[in-house]
Amino acid sequence: MADVMTPQVACRFCAAGLTCEACDCGDQPLANSLVSMDAPDVPDPRFPLRVMVCSACLLVQLEQAADPGAMFTEYSYMSSVSAFWRDHTARFSAMAVDRFGLTAESLVMEVGSNDGTLLGAFAGRGIPILGIDPAANVTAEARRRGVPTLTAFFGERTATELAAGGRQADLLVANNVLAHAPALMDFVRGFARALKPAGVLSIEVPHVLAMLKGAQFDTIYHEHVFYFSALVLRKVLAAVGLAVFDVETLPTHGGSLRLLAQHAGTGQRPATPALDQVIKAEIDAGLHRPESYRILADAAARVVGGLRAFLDQARADGAVVAAYGAAAKGTMLLNAAGADSETIVFVADASPLKQGYRMPGCRIPIVAPDRLKAVRPDFLLVLPWNIADEIMEATRFIGAWSGQFVIPSPVLRVIAA
Repeated sequence: MADVMTPQVACRFCAAGLTCEACDCGDQPLANSLVSMDAPDVPDPRFPLRVMVCSACLLVQLEQAADPGAMFTEYSYMSSVSAFWRDHTARFSAMAVDRFGLTAESLVMEVGSNDGTLLGAFAGRGIPILGIDPAANVTAEARRRGVPTLTAFFGERTATELAAGGRQADLLVANNVLAHAPALMDFVRGFARALKPAGVLSIEVPHVLAMLKGAQFDTIYHEHVFYFSALVLRKVLAAVGLAVFDVETLPTHGGSLRLLAQHAGTGQRPATPALDQVIKAEIDAGLHRPESYRILADAAARVVGGLRAFLDQARADGAVVAAYGAAAKGTMLLNAAGADSETIVFVADASPLKQGYRMPGCRIPIVAPDRLKAVRPDFLLVLPWNIADEIMEATRFIGAWSGQFVIPSPVLRVIAA
């Protein structure tokens, strides 16, 4: 596994040296590399996880990136599992069809299309679709659902081949995928190639401003090479001839940005004031100063310390603690807090792809949610805090035995069911 990591000494956008550290999370396992129940009883591989800020262009990025092939050729996340995300994609498709005048003659292309949840919403409206994703298991599921999907890593080469075959997008969607691409500029050059001259690019990324304000350090893991602001992402897109004409803040993933862009100089759509407003908010919060990002380290210490103290007290009291949501952020938090199967009996998760495995590093088993009723834990630790309301509503039954929810971030809270 030694060749999994690629050391980086220069910014992946502007090539300046990386000298400003935001947060060093130490050595951590790959967050979605679930462990089989019969795996040898040896420590899982761990790799450096250090976040840097480019002092020249302000792009927040990992110092070392993991090989995408080690993380994305098989993938344990299915977007259709979350009701919140299904609703989000349905609202987006309705908006996009109306706003951009999409018809049966259009093509909607999605990069990082996963199991086809978003594209299925467009297909249901009679719009031609095409997905692109490197994970063979999820693309197979997408095709089973009737969503045409190419199993491939996206970049300039893939986009050029598609364009040569007459496939360019009227709407190109890239939701929560840009942060996963270490070869950033190859990826965004692919955007420019894949987009029709009058097409629209829609990108959704977790907002680094929300990450800083919400102490969301557990969103740092090897899959997320980048942590974007509108201030920086506008410059990245401009470098390949794409101009942002609108931006919206979203509640997804604890706070995200949706940027809409087009080929520069087309004059198709006038810019709204929203981009300048978001960038002003970022500057007002200090995101134009590299040292401002160092509060991530303080957030990590606070959240990890709070969870450790809770688990120590629960163990001393003889309380049973289970967790819910075998998400990547859960892997990060559990390992940072030194949790194991002695302190947390299991992690419940609704995805059959994850059940029967163990969390990387900490080796806590992953089970179906029904196990909660059999074990009746005193506390249920909600790991994907960004969909905590959805999870608590689905597991409100723990109140029957006086079970309580635990939300670990930004400050640990215990909530009666």
